[in-house]
This record gives sequence, C-alpha cells and structure tokens, in this order.
Amino acid sequence: MKTKLFGLFVMLLLLCPAPYVKAQVSIGIGLPNLSIGINLPMYPTLAPVPGYPVYYAPQVDGNYFFYDSMYWVYQGDNWYASSWYNGPWAFVDPMSVPLFVLRIPVRYYQQPPAYFRGWQSNAPPRWGQQWGNDWEHRRSGWDRWNHKAVPTRAPEPTYQRQYTGDRYPHVEQQRELRNQSYRYQPRDKAVRQHIQQQSGQINQQPAQRVRQEPQNRNPQPVEQQQPAQHRPGTGQPVPQQQNPAVHEQRQQPTPQQREQQAPRAQGQQERGAVQDSGHDRGQGRDKEDDRGRGR
Repeated sequence: MKTKLFGLFVMLLLLCPAPYVKAQVSIGIGLPNLSIGINLPMYPTLAPVPGYPVYYAPQVDGNYFFYDSMYWVYQGDNWYASSWYNGPWAFVDPMSVPLFVLRIPVRYYQQPPAYFRGWQSNAPPRWGQQWGNDWEHRRSGWDRWNHKAVPTRAPEPTYQRQYTGDRYPHVEQQRELRNQSYRYQPRDKAVRQHIQQQSGQINQQPAQRVRQEPQNRNPQPVEQQQPAQHRPGTGQPVPQQQNPAVHEQRQQPTPQQREQQAPRAQGQQERGAVQDSGHDRGQGRDKEDDRGRGR
C-alpha cells in the first residue's frame, strides 16, 4: 500500500509543471559613476510594445525596457540607462529621458510604484505629478504625438546572448564588442547623447594617463636656418658659409686623385731643387769674380 502511494506521488510530481520563476532585479547605486547592477543571469527575452518603438521584458521582475539601442530601467523613482543588458547603469536626469520611454503605457511596468495605482493602464504615467510643474512646463507636449508616424523599433542586440556569467564583458570591452557586432545607429538625439556621455566616462581615465606622460628632457639640438643676406646695391643673395667640418670633408681628395697628384708634387719638388742649386752656383761664381776683381 505504501509503495503504491509513493508511486502515485512521484507521478504527480512528474506531471505537474514546475512553477515559473522570474528573473530578479537587484538595484544598487555605486559611486563614482552612479551605475547600478542588475542581476540577470542571461540575456532577457524582449517583447515589442504594440504601437511603440519600444520593447519590454515580460520575464524580468522589474521595469525593464529596450529603446533605440539602449536598455532603460525605472527603479526607485529614477531612470537608468545602459548599452548592455546587465549594466553598468547610469543615472538619467528626468529632463533627459527620451520621449518614447516616457510614453510607455502603465500596463507594461512589471513593478509599478504605488503612485501608479488608479492611472489608466493604456496611457503613459503622469510624470508631471511626480516631477512637478517645472518639469511639466519644460517638457510640455511630451504626451502628444502622431500615433500614425511612430518610428520603427531598433533591432535587438542579440549578439549579447553569448556573453553570460563569467563571460560578461568588462566596461572596456563592451564598447569594442558593440562597434564590431551592432551596426545600428540610434536616431533619437537624447539616446545619442547618453551613448556619448558613457563613452566619455570610459575614456576619461586613459586620457589622463596620456596627458601625464613625461616629456623628453634631452631634446636633440635643431640647427636654426639663418635669414638670407644680400650684397649691398646688387640685391643678390650672399652665399652662406658652410660648416667647416662639412667643407673639409668635401675638399678631401679621393685615392685616385691622390695617385694622380703624387707625381706632380714630386716633379715640382725636383724642379724646385734644381732651381735652388743653380741659383746657389750662380751666387758662388759671382763671389769668385768679385774676389778676382779685388772687391
């Protein structure tokens, strides 16, 4: 009897499906870049929001969206953005949130805050009540647009699916992988500004290291070119004097010239010697003649 009951219990376990577990979202602000961490074990499943150029993540237990090549999370009354599905995340000022992110209907928020209660599910949140009259005035008309002229959705960055767990890239690698695998260029001006800001934060530290590199303390001397001089009254330039070392180097004869000059120099020496001897003999005869004359 006990055996039959145990077998029946095992069959019930096999036939009953396992309960569905959503991915948990854990938000934590970390200085100095105000980035947040979302604990997603893998690339989330994204579903399009009908009539909007936006995706949402129905399996993520959080307010998680994808718009115009970037991920957007609304948590703790703040918006955060990232170009990779698991961060790092950067804080987005309410004045800089893209319009179509603000227009996402309430029904697609998986964890709507308490003040969303009572709002129409097919309409966007009432951000003016949350952020005040100044925000409402400066972003007037954010909830009015032509529903027949909605831009197309950006393609999903599916290349990020292969980077999970320990293979998830560091911040320095994310930009390089994105440039290699994702050719889409964002159309929304606010999105382009966020991408440029995040890229500037990544490159800021290497740029400082380049500026701190020591300069060469022993520079090589550079020969200064003297201004051209002219002869008085002619207007013709005066030839500049060359370096003595260079001049001497140019005046040195080649071995062939030395062989040709050697016989000439020897002949000149012999002729000079003959002339000197003849001159000496002539002087001797003059002296003898003078003694003969009694001088």
